Amino acid sequence: MGNEGNKGITAKKNENFSDWYTEVVQKAELADYAPIKGFMIIRPTAYAIWERIQEWFNNDLKNLGVKNAYFPLLIPDSFFKKEAEHAEGFAPELAYVRGTEEGELLALRPTSETIIYDSFSKWIRSWRDLPLKINQWCNVIRWEVKQTKPFLRTREFLWQEGHCAFINEEEAKKNQEEIIICYKKMVEDLLAIPVIIGEKSEMERFPGAKSTKAIESIMPDGKALQCGTSHVLDQGFAKVFNLNFKGEDEKDHLAWTTSWGFSTRLIGALIMVHGDDKGLVIPPKVANNKAVIVPIFDSKNKEKIILKAKDLAKKLTKYNPLLDERDSYSPGWKFSEWEMKGIPLRIEIGPKDIEKKQVVIVRRDNGKKEFVPETNVTERVEELLIEMQKDLFIKAEKLLNSKIDKAETLVDLKKKIKEGKMVKAYFKNDKKVEAHIKEELDGATSRFIEKLSKKGKCVHTGELVDTIGYFAKGY
Repeated sequence: MGNEGNKGITAKKNENFSDWYTEVVQKAELADYAPIKGFMIIRPTAYAIWERIQEWFNNDLKNLGVKNAYFPLLIPDSFFKKEAEHAEGFAPELAYVRGTEEGELLALRPTSETIIYDSFSKWIRSWRDLPLKINQWCNVIRWEVKQTKPFLRTREFLWQEGHCAFINEEEAKKNQEEIIICYKKMVEDLLAIPVIIGEKSEMERFPGAKSTKAIESIMPDGKALQCGTSHVLDQGFAKVFNLNFKGEDEKDHLAWTTSWGFSTRLIGALIMVHGDDKGLVIPPKVANNKAVIVPIFDSKNKEKIILKAKDLAKKLTKYNPLLDERDSYSPGWKFSEWEMKGIPLRIEIGPKDIEKKQVVIVRRDNGKKEFVPETNVTERVEELLIEMQKDLFIKAEKLLNSKIDKAETLVDLKKKIKEGKMVKAYFKNDKKVEAHIKEELDGATSRFIEKLSKKGKCVHTGELVDTIGYFAKGY
């Protein structure tokens, strides 16, 4: 077995989380570093996960009456200057090229509100044209100056961005709410990652938005990860891009708009939440290949066992199983490789199994091994995949709940954040107040806020307030 080598994960998840994550990304063949700093190459395994996410959410879009479209990558710089708050919010992240014909600087899209609403202004004439609901799957460029990390923070990433226009604010709020609920259901049901829905504070909400809702989760290292956002935009965009329509009352009105999105950072969340010291663990619902069949043979029985393995693969076609019939690697080496790549189930079949008319099935998440009769393989595979999906979510939910704490003073808040917690604390929802708290917390921010009927003392000003902030360091 001369081709074998040490390909396994060497860093421990609980000891060096950052190095462990980087190893899993590369050794499980999810992504590679591009020749340009801050960019990544998404490899087929990760892209297949992204395609499954797209498939799931496209079904939601269809049910909500949202249609997919595509808008240009290049956006005139003048478009950003039309909406001051939006322009200020994205100015540090904009990357430009100069158009040879136009002479104007052209920004590589960091998000597409401006260019999409320019088109909306041409398409919307009366109340009969509303609602207008558009989504695009695309890449965006945000020139991050912080340390980059594949899937979590890169200068280019893939995402979906939805942009809708409505007759009134009530319809816009309804859209914001139904989207954030779809996001939560998708991340929890498909990726087995529990999330919390919350409203962003005045300081943290999207530039140009009147209201931002987000889904947040907590990673094993105690940092929060924003998994998706949904915004009701202030009418600033509608004003500067002339999103006017003639109402049923024959008067001119400004449209209300929403925007919402999630990105390939969801793949980073999946890696961090479910992975272990052996490598990646892919939840069954999002796995492209839900099983790998490993025939165990020698030169005398190879043909017979591989034939049996191929028959088994045909029976399990709906699960898109891999068949590893390579003879240059030992069974143990293959087991480790497929564990590292996160395939949900491993099915072993050797000479003794053929004699006993059985197979061996091993779950990736807990390593539990079962001897399953040939006649019951399909049914048991289905049951095990369902069980694994459920167990992964339960395990992740316990982790999330264990990471949430509360504090009544700024000192206690700082202490618990250093311990790797997301900490609830009363605070005044004011940009200046939050800026002071942020300085004290060494970069931790409010991930979202919650209004309560019972008031408490702000950890910074001591005032009685009805707002609680969920504070944590984040990716």
